[in-house]
Amino acid sequence: MPSQLSPHVSDIAPGRGALRPARSWLHSDAPSRSLNGSWRFRLSPTASVTEDFAADSFVDDGWDSIPVPSHWVLEGDGAYGRPIYTNIQFPFPIDPPHVPDENPTGDYRRHFDVPADWSDAERVVLRFDGVESLFRVWVNGVEIGSASGSRLAHEFDVTSAVRTGDNVVAVRVHQWSAASYVEDQDQWWLPGIFRDVTLIARPAGGIEDVWLRTGFDHGRGRVEAEITADAAAFPVTLRIPELDVDHVWATPADVAPLDVTGVEPWSAERPRLYDTTVSTATETIALRVGFRTVEIRGDQFLVNGSRVVFHGVNRHETHPERGRVFDEEHAREDLALMKRFNINAIRTSHYPPHPRLLDLADELGFWVVLECDLETHGFEKLDWVGNPSDDPAWREACLDRIRRTVERDKNHPSIVIWSLGNESGTGGNLAAMSSWVHARDTGRPVHYEGDYTGEYTDIYSRMYASVPETEQIGSDGARSALLNCTPAQSARQRTKPFLLCEYAHAMGNGPGAFDQYEALVRRYPRLHGGFVWEWRDHGILATAPDGTPYYAYGGDFGEVVHDGNFVMDGMLLSNDVPTPSLHEYKSVVQPVEFVFDGEKVAVTNLRHSADTSDLRFRWRVEHDGVPVASGDLEIPVVGAGESQWASLPQVAVAPNAETWLTIDATLATPTAWAPEGHVIATAQLDCSTRRPVPAVRPQADWRPGDGTLSLGIAEFTGGSLVRLAGRAVTGPRLELFRAPTDNDESPSDGVEDSDDSIAGVSSADLWRRDGLDRLTTRRVSVEHTADALRTLDKVSAANSALSVMVESVWSIEDGELELRVEIEPSRGWQAVWPRIGVRFELPDGTAPVDGAQWFGLGPLETYPDSLRAGRTGHFSATVHDLSVDYARPQETGHRSELRRLTLTSGSTEVLRIQALPDIRGRRPGFTLSRHTPQQIARAAHPYELGDSTTSHLIVDAAQHGLGSRTCGHDVWPDFALRPESRTIRLRISEG
Repeated sequence: MPSQLSPHVSDIAPGRGALRPARSWLHSDAPSRSLNGSWRFRLSPTASVTEDFAADSFVDDGWDSIPVPSHWVLEGDGAYGRPIYTNIQFPFPIDPPHVPDENPTGDYRRHFDVPADWSDAERVVLRFDGVESLFRVWVNGVEIGSASGSRLAHEFDVTSAVRTGDNVVAVRVHQWSAASYVEDQDQWWLPGIFRDVTLIARPAGGIEDVWLRTGFDHGRGRVEAEITADAAAFPVTLRIPELDVDHVWATPADVAPLDVTGVEPWSAERPRLYDTTVSTATETIALRVGFRTVEIRGDQFLVNGSRVVFHGVNRHETHPERGRVFDEEHAREDLALMKRFNINAIRTSHYPPHPRLLDLADELGFWVVLECDLETHGFEKLDWVGNPSDDPAWREACLDRIRRTVERDKNHPSIVIWSLGNESGTGGNLAAMSSWVHARDTGRPVHYEGDYTGEYTDIYSRMYASVPETEQIGSDGARSALLNCTPAQSARQRTKPFLLCEYAHAMGNGPGAFDQYEALVRRYPRLHGGFVWEWRDHGILATAPDGTPYYAYGGDFGEVVHDGNFVMDGMLLSNDVPTPSLHEYKSVVQPVEFVFDGEKVAVTNLRHSADTSDLRFRWRVEHDGVPVASGDLEIPVVGAGESQWASLPQVAVAPNAETWLTIDATLATPTAWAPEGHVIATAQLDCSTRRPVPAVRPQADWRPGDGTLSLGIAEFTGGSLVRLAGRAVTGPRLELFRAPTDNDESPSDGVEDSDDSIAGVSSADLWRRDGLDRLTTRRVSVEHTADALRTLDKVSAANSALSVMVESVWSIEDGELELRVEIEPSRGWQAVWPRIGVRFELPDGTAPVDGAQWFGLGPLETYPDSLRAGRTGHFSATVHDLSVDYARPQETGHRSELRRLTLTSGSTEVLRIQALPDIRGRRPGFTLSRHTPQQIARAAHPYELGDSTTSHLIVDAAQHGLGSRTCGHDVWPDFALRPESRTIRLRISEG
């Protein structure tokens, strides 16, 4: 093999031969050819491939075919290796800049045609928009160059190598390289050519690059143009037809700022874009320009003079079948879904996305924090020794990455902040990157969370700050040093806007406390919101041994090191299904607030710049969840940041039913992201007449018995329920366990978690320690009267002296069967409990229970610290739809504030249950599932649960909150469930 082909996988330099400086990703009418499609492909286990495959005479007939763009580990049914998931860990020895000899290397080849009329081109450029991780390029056997920076664009001048007619391009891609040490993002390692490959004919007299910097001030727009072109290319014409702009710059010296009148500003709420062209005699560049001014004034982040609140998400590029391969239709729907859920901002974690995504962000309207392709998180294990962020040898590689990031995307109005990268410690290279950005773009601030002391960034940013700490930052109530800061550094940070670049870790069932953070943002102007981690799960579609499809996570591909299901941490499941957390987020951050006061309602517009002229307000009245009246609510147009009062309709209050008034703010006309009538904000008012709860009838004349009897529709043997309404039913069995959520399974940090926590130990570990998943029962006594049965049970676990006394009283009250369960724990319980409830088993019999109708909170699951998306009403769902298919099975399906529940089998009502509040007015919740909490807890994937026709009904007096402990903090004390006495009262009748 010729020596010049030797791979330099340990070379820190960003590459050789790629064109510099980098330039914008532009829509040009210059001739181009997509080289996407089928390529010949061969995978070798190491980088030491000896065959000279790059020669145009090489015969590749024996090679496979692979699509470009793609990731080779997602092609070929496992023939080309398998994906690897790590969060922080490096999947190879930490020996920078070296990587192992076991370095999968993919060789790609394809033929392409160069038209005869391209002979007039000044240059022919070969562009790669994304290759992981190091690649080298040959054209017709001529080595062109190499590059690294997986999510960055690289262009090569191939003019001297191409010829009219048939040509051959060869690309060698190494999975591991020195660049892998700075691409340690929390995601799958997915090698290959995964973005577009394009051949471009650059015309003589064309435009190499253009940057239209825009500003806005009280109806006036400003354009500062930067045109990169030879002097011979001039004159250059700028046209904005809607603004009657037709401006000619005759020479480079004539290019000067241009003021424009009659301009409408761009914002994430009203993303006004103007079709614009910049042209010479031989090339026309098309742009969509938005006018806005970004500034930091004091500790406020402003766009067009108004404070911005980021209701954002961290967005990775991920798809269960394509990985990071871009699909525009899917991406557009992805962003439209964000808009429908009141999300207004995106942090591109942790690299620039496909450039078309930013076109869509401009069009649909998002505030974008555009992040550089940089993360060195694995060096944290070494206490950051050898970290590339502070090693001068890596400086040029780091600078190359930020230059390519900024230059590619600088024309997008949606980008309001540049971010240097993520979780890379700190050091001189990051400071140099920031210095370069500040010099290059004075119109956008620089962000990097790891700059705790504020040495080189413009925004104070934190990850997973607790609610108390966030309040302290917002109120500036503490003058002591901030995290890792001296007092002087703390003082500097306190002068800056504050941003939670990551918070509310949305892994599995959770997080809780969205509303607590949002309340702080409303209260303290310095707080500018944040970005939930994260938008969607990263599951990879796989097939179980029995043929069942499922979404795989870390460890499912036999990785040597991996981080399990930590990659499944989004508010959107891998199959695009919104989780309850996304609905909760939508409700918490809704841009219209309603405050009821007597016969009026105050309507506050919380938007940045849009008034409410695009909204319609509708009201409806329901009696026990049944609609009885509706209409339009007349509200004057409310300006951004303003409030208006409106009169409420006359509400007919039902004497024997709950009466609820609901107001919805809906879209008055269709938008690019939602239809007319889409609900963006909701509020409810309880107008009910208070009705007394039936008192507990005192029982006397209890006498011992064998407990074999019938009470109404219930049949008992030995004091235990065996049938209800002729159906086999068992219970109530005390249930204190829930299948641990990901938050439940996460160790306590021992700092700001609950008083009951133990550092380094998860709540789930404590529950298993105390035997909550394996409770056993000893019947203490059975007694009865003429119309009642009472049992007393002592419930405890093996190897434990802790116990719970459970008294169950069945009686006939007002002609109905009533169950009252009194639950009382012994002394000595130390940890929080996951739930306090009772479980009933409903075997399939002739007609399995397969659904529920209920009056209470719904339609989705709710928990003590995640209730805002719930509304009081009448709902129905199948037993399957009551649960969420989290990638790792866990607690799901709890509906709070239950009033009435009907269990169904098909269209047949089986049992009706009325839930009575306890003496403090607290209502129970319910869960209906095909599996017990213990069965769910043992499964690693949904397919492992298997089929079941037995339904399990759990009625909970209380549930523990969700929290965000997977990456963040535990359940807020107000929502932590400590062992306590509880009462459950149910009235049960035949369906």
